[in-house]
Amino acid sequence: MLPAKHRLRLENDIKTLLAKGRSVFSTVVGAKTRPNAFPFSRFAVVVGVKTDKRAVVRNRIKRRVRAIIHEQLGNIRPGYDVCFFPKKTAFSLPADKLKMEVLDVLKKAKLL
Repeated sequence: MLPAKHRLRLENDIKTLLAKGRSVFSTVVGAKTRPNAFPFSRFAVVVGVKTDKRAVVRNRIKRRVRAIIHEQLGNIRPGYDVCFFPKKTAFSLPADKLKMEVLDVLKKAKLL
């Protein structure tokens, strides 16, 4: 589980990130990044109902992506807000492939 200070929770912060953030995509995961005024990075994972109707499936992929982020917190550059958007194909990926995709997106965003 991500520590509380690393969670991007406020709706206003997420809306600002989505409106003004820089987009980075891989084949399975997309992300928006934007510098913040804090000495640490904050993260959110958004999975829409269009991706899968079942909340159980959406929550599972969110947990998997958050676990990868938690594992890499020490390596991720501080001072950014990041929002991940897993695509439908991410649901069927094994853990190691999903980790590679998330890390690939972070590298493209120059956060690793």
